[in-house]
Amino acid sequence: MQSLLDPAILFFVLGVFAGAVKSSLEIPPAISKFLSLYLLMALGLKGGFELAHAGLSADVMLCVGAAMLMAFVVPAMGYAVLRHRVSKFDAAAVAAAYGSVSAVTFLTAMQYLEGQGIQPGGHMAVAMVLMESPAILMAVVLANALRAKAQAEALKNSSSQAVPASGHISIRQVLHESFTDGAQVLLLGSLLVGFLSGDEGKAVMAPFSTNLFKGMLAFFLLDMGLKVAHHFPQARQNSAWLIAYAVVAPMVHAALALGLAALLGLSVGDAALLMVLSASASYIVVPAVLRDAMPEANPALYFGLSLGITFPLNLILGIPAYTWAARQVLSG
Repeated sequence: MQSLLDPAILFFVLGVFAGAVKSSLEIPPAISKFLSLYLLMALGLKGGFELAHAGLSADVMLCVGAAMLMAFVVPAMGYAVLRHRVSKFDAAAVAAAYGSVSAVTFLTAMQYLEGQGIQPGGHMAVAMVLMESPAILMAVVLANALRAKAQAEALKNSSSQAVPASGHISIRQVLHESFTDGAQVLLLGSLLVGFLSGDEGKAVMAPFSTNLFKGMLAFFLLDMGLKVAHHFPQARQNSAWLIAYAVVAPMVHAALALGLAALLGLSVGDAALLMVLSASASYIVVPAVLRDAMPEANPALYFGLSLGITFPLNLILGIPAYTWAARQVLSG
């Protein structure tokens, strides 16, 4: 209950309410973009400062390795479950969305953990960055395979008719688009700046990256609440089975992450963030990449489910639940 009284979460609820009653309240796109860039920059700096302080230890590498493992396990599970319920292209796209991560959910979780007196490692920002792309690459590989199979069947069934181009997308092209995306460049660059400048940089940038952070996050979550209210009706139009997947799958992914964290002996803070990352779904990076890389998939499906259902559930209920579970399993 205490998490619901956090000002940032309350502003998110306010945004949802304003959108639901069709209020004229809106955040100009330029302001929304600035808030997003600020939060990414602040997150990168925080992670870099903490990473410089803690160093690249074996524990850090173990935690990052666990994150990478989850980045491959989650989309593979998602595709295996979904491919019999929707088209294989849609299954690959939804699996990519749920296999990737939400930076806003991660930022909110970090703020929540700090409010609970739990200090996760700065290396979790590195884990977040690395977890974004594997699911996208897996989806593109699947899409290329599906196109090749369809083309082969078309050639087999009709030797006289022209066969359309396969639409093959190279992995190199997807990697370039993923890692040169503005958000990724800013996050990685800020992480490097924080790591190189260390404690001196932390002291200099504290008014920017620390003092303003809570207010900026609250402002951004107000905007996200408005967006959720706008896309929720779209998400509700999906089948009951897909809506159930959007609710249940994040909990399953978080449980798997908790089991892995317990097996590896991760700290409570790192385990909670690993659960959050595994349970979150991308509604920014994945739609931006798959819109061109996989035009056969329905954007309303993977975007609507992740933003309209999974994001608010994780933000309001998931983060405190994952933190509680991590404490129960790993504190003893």
